[in-house]
Formats: sequence, structure tokens, C-alpha cells
Amino acid sequence: MARTGAPPDGTVEYRTGDSDGGFDRLAFAFELDSDPADVPLADPARFDFSLALNRRADGRPQRRIAVPWYGAGMSYGSIGFPVMYARFRAAAELGTLSSTGEGGYPDALAEFKDTIITQVATGLFGVNEATLQRAPVLEIKYAQGAKPGLGGHLLGNKNTDTVAQLREAVQGTSLFSPFPFHSVYSVEDHKKHVDWLKQTNPRALISVKVSTPTDVDMVAVGSYYAGAHIIHLDGAYGGTGAAPEIAKKNIAMPIEYAIPKVHHFLVEEGIRDEVVLMASGGLRTAYDVAKAIALGADGAIIGTAELVAIGCIRIAQCEKGLGCPFGITTTDPEHARLVNPQEAWQRIVNMYRAWLWQLGGILERFGMTSIAELRGRSDLLVYLD
Repeated sequence: MARTGAPPDGTVEYRTGDSDGGFDRLAFAFELDSDPADVPLADPARFDFSLALNRRADGRPQRRIAVPWYGAGMSYGSIGFPVMYARFRAAAELGTLSSTGEGGYPDALAEFKDTIITQVATGLFGVNEATLQRAPVLEIKYAQGAKPGLGGHLLGNKNTDTVAQLREAVQGTSLFSPFPFHSVYSVEDHKKHVDWLKQTNPRALISVKVSTPTDVDMVAVGSYYAGAHIIHLDGAYGGTGAAPEIAKKNIAMPIEYAIPKVHHFLVEEGIRDEVVLMASGGLRTAYDVAKAIALGADGAIIGTAELVAIGCIRIAQCEKGLGCPFGITTTDPEHARLVNPQEAWQRIVNMYRAWLWQLGGILERFGMTSIAELRGRSDLLVYLD
């Protein structure tokens, strides 16, 4: 899809991967009765895929993205400038957003300021008023699904001069983000963080990124009452090769359980339509996005799939030496030249435009014209075991 911009023709597997869990164990009922070669497709122009990000009627901008997903946080330090450029350029082309992750973003990317979500994580690296004030969405990152409770770690060899300057750190030193925010131990403390960001940028929407503990439904309600516009659930199947293997798939609640748990609790509390619920962590295909929405999410947040579109082959070398041998997860300026940013952003756009044809085919099967109609329709899914 990234090469051609066209959906797959059914001669290769296009709906599931090899994770042995997650969305690979779920399917839409029609998939069981259809030939895999019969790929349901429909012209995206006939459907409304847009997603409103502010449902609080609080006087802040009514921002709407054209597709039901945006790009996950990838910090300048974990990836290099060409990849950051490609992700934000692709998001601008598609009418959606993408996140800087922790560590701020270079001034050279300011041309995409209306497309960039800036993240405020526990280390506060790269957090300054200039970037906070020009971002349409500010994201507070409390935890990552692939390594909840472990914080963040950028190895010294990836902390180059430009990374150190942006993060206001010493070049060559390892940088650690603690867990948790040591200023947040209650909903009241959380609200102070939200209020701080709202005061800093009166036009920004606030997103809260959390992992999926067993009481994630209570966490979500607390974030709503703290004033968040977007609740971002990050499941265990996400993360790059930088996440410790012992943490992946072993700590957080599976995202396919967390989504309906939070969705139904927000419905019971009478606030479901006042907050946007986004899901990430192992969503790699258009079918995964559709399944997440059917379970109760409003949309999805995509990370590794974008890197695969660029050329990642999942060898988990992100944190070793100079990083990825293909120049994707590196901050070494010479090594990063392996990525052609102009070609890379077009490949991301190609993949996503192909996804829209697949999403259109799914909606057409159910007689729907809007992606919003699919939300919470878990009755359309079957568990393969």
C-alpha cells in the first residue's frame, strides 16, 4: 500500500498479523463468510471519516480531523529529523495530526505547527512556552502501554548535540523520564496540570495519554472531570524496539479489553459524548482501526505502521549503536540521510489513502455512511477462539 497507494488485492494477508493476540483474535462477522480474495472496498468520497476532537462546548476551537486517526508520539531522539518531517508533512496532506512525543520539536518543523501535537511527559524534556503556545493539541503523557511504570530512557549515544540542545540536556548523557509525574498523585493534581496547559495556550485542546491498568475506566472519568478533551488509551502491543521485552505484552491490560471497559463506563456516567476516546498499541491496519472503533473508541493513534510504510522491517535495533540500519530511528545526521523525507511522506500518505478504501468497504457492508456509526458496535465482531 505504501508503494502503490492501492489497497491489497487479496493475494496476500491484509487483515491480521502474527501477534498471537490483540486485534488478530477479533474479526467482523462478514469476514468468516467471505473469500479473503474478495476485498471489500468502496470509494472514500462516499463516506464521512472525520472526527471532532472537542466535544466539551468550552469555548475552545472545534477542531476536526479528516480521518479517524492521527500519528503517535515519536520523540526527536528516538527518530531523526527526516522521519519527523515525513510524518508531519503526511499528516498535513491528510488533514490530520501527529505527535512529537517527548522532547519538543526542531524549529525547522514550525511550518507544520497546526498539525503538530506537542507532548508533555514526566521528564519535561523540550517543554517550553513557545512550542506549547503554537500547538493545536497538548498531550500529557502519564504512561506508555508497552512499558507502564517504567518511564522513559534515551541512551547517551542518541543524545546528539541537536537533541541535547532541544531537550536542554548535556550531549552524550543518558536521559531518563521518571514514572510517574512526581507532582501528580490525585485527580486534583491532574487538574492542576490540565489547567496549567490551558492557561499557557488558551486555544489548545488537552489530550491525556495513559496505559491500561485494571481501573483504567476510573482514570478516564477522572481525566474528563479534570478537563481533558481527549483520553488516549495506550495498550501493551505498541512501542518500538526501544521498549524492554520483559514489559511488552506482560503488564498492561490488553487494549481490546480496555476500550469497551472505558466506553461502557463513560456511557453509564452520562459523559460519553463529551469526550473523545482514542486507542493505540498494536493497531497496524485499517481493519484494526475499524475493530477499535467498533469496540467503543472514537478513533485510533498509529505509530509503527507509519515506520513500516517508510521501510522498517521490525528488527528491534532502535536503541543499538546509531539506531536502525535503515536510518529511521537515528539522530546521527549522516545515518539519517538514508531516509528520503520526500519519498517517505508520500509513502505514509499512500498507505493511509489505501486504508480509506478498506474502511469504506467495511462501512458499506454494514450500510453505514459515517465512521461514527460504527462506534460501540461490538455486536458486529466475533472472537476467533
